Formats: sequence, structure tokens, C-alpha cells
Amino acid sequence: MWLRVLAMSPLTLAQNALDILIVAYLFYRILLAIRGTRAFQLMKGIVVVAVGTELSALVGLEALHVVLETALVGLLVAIPVVFQPELRSALERLGRARFLDGLVGRDDGQPNMTAAVEGVVQASLRLSRQRIGALIVLEGQTGLADLAAAGTWLGARVSWQLLCNIFAPNTPLHDGAVIVRRDRVLAAACFLPLAATSLVPSDLGTRHRAAIGVSEVSDATVIVVSEETGAISVASGGRLVRYLDERRLRSLLESHLAQRWQGGGARG
Repeated sequence: MWLRVLAMSPLTLAQNALDILIVAYLFYRILLAIRGTRAFQLMKGIVVVAVGTELSALVGLEALHVVLETALVGLLVAIPVVFQPELRSALERLGRARFLDGLVGRDDGQPNMTAAVEGVVQASLRLSRQRIGALIVLEGQTGLADLAAAGTWLGARVSWQLLCNIFAPNTPLHDGAVIVRRDRVLAAACFLPLAATSLVPSDLGTRHRAAIGVSEVSDATVIVVSEETGAISVASGGRLVRYLDERRLRSLLESHLAQRWQGGGARG
């Protein structure tokens, strides 16, 4: 084998090395994407079955080999179904790549980011002081129209007055999440997917788990106001930052939204 490698031209060696590095990097990113989720445990199970299949063949356990090989084929066929959230997240991240902007076009509208951030911050502070629960999803480049369609469509400009009215107790729209696209409230009373990760602290309720859940499958930034404590948290990329004051909340929102809107914002 080494003689064959030494006989290769420098160009062929470079191509093979690049091929190996790309495959290794892809596996590394897949492991990072599923770490801490139910899919990671399933992946470990598939690896155990695959190793068992090879070992049973080596030691001549034919019946066990047939059983494990059949099970492995079934697991591989089921991967697109079992790993659907992770596959969707990975494909969405690929679709957000900057090099695709010129191919698919961009939304050239200029949102009023300052007014949107200020409206969300002031609403969060007021709701926090009154201990009124709230869930505000700021859409990134991943479109959330499917979640918005299940709620009540608004299409109004963001303001703290509107957000406070939406989440006021005993009103028709207070239950669920508000989805904000750029500087407009798309819809209210929307229901979000719950977090898939097994690392969510046990003291967090459904509202926080929904915030983490939607941030796992999109690049949305989600603000949560706790009904029990009034604490303000922000979820992004499957992670939750808790107990934010006004300065830290504004800084996080400006940072997240400036990065996302630089690419033109979400489409559809």
C-alpha cells in the first residue's frame, strides 16, 4: 500500500489529502450538531450495531451477523426520519451560506433595526416588572413562515405598546409566541417546537424549552420573560442566556440582529 502511495503524483496526493480533510470536517460538524440531543444517543447505538456486525463476521457468528446486519440496514433507512430535526437544521445552515446570496437574490428593504430592538427591549422590561410571561421570536435568515401561519397574522410594526398588549393576561393572543421579522410583528399566538436537547435545566418550563427548541432548528433569537420570576432570558443557537438586565439584553439583540440582517434577512 505504501508503495502505491509513494507512486502517486503530488497533485493526486494533494487531492486525496483534501478529500480526507473535508470528510473528517463534515463528520466533526455532524457530531457537534447532534451533541447533547437525542440524536447523539441514537448515533452511538448505530455505531455499536455497526461494530457488532463487523466483529460477528470476523469471529464467524453467522446468525448474529445476519441479525445485526439486517438491523443496521433498517437503522440506516430510518436515519432521515429519526434525525429529521438535525438534518433540517444542517440544511438550513447550508442554505444560509453567504455565497448563495447572489444566486437566490436578497431582500433590499431597509428595516429600522434601532426601533425594533428598542421596542422589544422596552416591552421585555415592562413585562418583566409586571411578571407577565412572554415569548418573542426574532426571525433570522431562516424563514419561520410555517410557524407564523399557525398563529394569528398581524403584519404590524414592532412597538413596546403592541407587544405589551399582545401578552396582557386574559387576552385572545397572550398564549403562545410572537414572531418578529425584521421590524414587523408577523404573527402572535404561535406555538413552537420544544427543545430536543437533554441538557435543558429541570427548573425551566415550557416557555423556555420552546425558546431553546426554535433556536435549535433556526438562527432565530428568542426573548423569554418568566411569568414566575420576571427574569429575562435570550435563546440563540440552542443555548440560553438567563437573568439579563437592560444593558445586556440590548447588547445581545443588537449583536444578533446586526449579524443576521447584514445578509438581507429571512425570506418566506
